[in-house]
Amino acid sequence: MTSAPIQAATRIDHRFAALKAEGRAGLVTFITAGDPDHETSLALLKGLPAAGADVIELGMPFTDPMADGPAIQAAGLRALNNGARMTRTLDMVREFRKGDNETPLVLMGYYNPVYSYGVERFLADAKAAGVDGLIVVDLPPEEDGELCEPALRAGVNFIRLTTPTTDDARMPAVLANTSGFVYYVSVTGITGAGSASAGAIDDAVARLRRHTDLPLAVGFGITTPDAAAAVARVADAAVVGSAIVRQVELNLDADGKPTAALVPNVLDFVRALAQGVRTARG
Repeated sequence: MTSAPIQAATRIDHRFAALKAEGRAGLVTFITAGDPDHETSLALLKGLPAAGADVIELGMPFTDPMADGPAIQAAGLRALNNGARMTRTLDMVREFRKGDNETPLVLMGYYNPVYSYGVERFLADAKAAGVDGLIVVDLPPEEDGELCEPALRAGVNFIRLTTPTTDDARMPAVLANTSGFVYYVSVTGITGAGSASAGAIDDAVARLRRHTDLPLAVGFGITTPDAAAAVARVADAAVVGSAIVRQVELNLDADGKPTAALVPNVLDFVRALAQGVRTARG
């Protein structure tokens, strides 16, 4: 087994321990910071825990999100066009923490915005704001000195992605400095590009459990409560991103502005997903 937990337990560690004690999987939700605008995005963020999100991934908008499909690419552009930047993303985390000191929050995205902000400054500000973990999809294990190892020293979980093409020989390197949980990308391709069969997910989870004791979250291609429930039966969490982001887009008016129904409609969708996850194991 290979894992490198950081010195002190984080909100992520506590949340997955609580889920295990409850005998159920968790729901990990993704939204893009600043989509469709800062105020609406903050309202969504604040509403996610009550709607059933156990862990929240907050996307850091970037101009070239190469692993993301059309829905999340569009969300990032909407956010950037409405003034999103790293300082405002961290402001959003601070505002969220004023009312919620328990729900784990993970920043997800690409290295360029972090590098531009300055790694040392970013980690200090993110930790102070209340960030618990990072998912940076374009930093392989060979570059752990860039951000992963400094993050661990700062007390921030560094969550790594594994994929259907991560073979047993590669797995130890991928998991060496991973902490918090392991994110299994269930399809080969971009976000929102399709879904894996239940059998393929079962096999992948079983293989991953031979390599690590960390909680396993499965994402990419989960679009319905039933699909989330199918994952929740075998994994420790189901991750839903593109389907939630599409709900944001569906609740924009003809001018691209948020309708009054956007926040309640998106949160209702999350509630349905959470219901599927929470009842998956009977």
